[in-house]
Amino acid sequence: MLQKQRKLILTDAQRESMRRAGRVNGMLMDYLRPHVKAGITTRAIDEMVHQWTIDNGHKPATLGYQNYPRSCCTSVNEVICHGIPGDYVLQDGDIVNVDITTVVDGWHGDQSETFLIGSVSEERLAVTQCAFDCMYLAIDALSPGCRVAVIGETIVPEAQDRGFSVVREYVGHGLGKQFHLDPSIPHFPNRQSRIDRLYPGMCFTVEPMINAGSRYTRCDKADGWTVRTKDNRPSAQFEHSILMTEEGPEILTLTKDGPQKGHIFTNP
Repeated sequence: MLQKQRKLILTDAQRESMRRAGRVNGMLMDYLRPHVKAGITTRAIDEMVHQWTIDNGHKPATLGYQNYPRSCCTSVNEVICHGIPGDYVLQDGDIVNVDITTVVDGWHGDQSETFLIGSVSEERLAVTQCAFDCMYLAIDALSPGCRVAVIGETIVPEAQDRGFSVVREYVGHGLGKQFHLDPSIPHFPNRQSRIDRLYPGMCFTVEPMINAGSRYTRCDKADGWTVRTKDNRPSAQFEHSILMTEEGPEILTLTKDGPQKGHIFTNP
């Protein structure tokens, strides 16, 4: 879904618009939260996303974006990202990433969470915890004017120390009135990320995709969207929208009821 535009430095008024978009998106995630459980179809989750968004006067950003057919992404187990909601019924033992983006008065709020469905395997629990921890470790490493590479330099060693890998083909991005802006936000250090910097007024996502096995991916040819791990082992992801301020990073998509920084995931 990366069709990036130019970099954007937000004015004070525009920062407030992005804060509102983030708050709305967080409210939507909390609305979905009690429903993401065994027995629900991923299509039903999508229908709830769509109806809540429209009822509240906003727009689901993914619907029709580059011909994507749904109002959110639901990525189950070995699906890394861009899973298309459908007839699959969530089962005890699954993990599912729900990725939602809301357009609020033209501005985008973007986030995702991986949910544990019932009691999950040790591997699925551990990779979920790793993705969550990596996101927050990367956010905490940010400072005004820092290089984008700080994100990857923080995430890669943490994931590798836990025996996991970091997806490279799919990355974070700048955010504003466009869904995807420069700079690209890779979760591994590369040449460009060592050049690009994050200045006050820039908004972007941090959304590490962590694989239990190898980092390699494959995209389903049938739908052109669903990205899976090449070895079919599980993958997990968490995402927040971040505003860089003069004081440091500000998370725009915090939820009231969701896992907070330092949360430890456990089986029931």
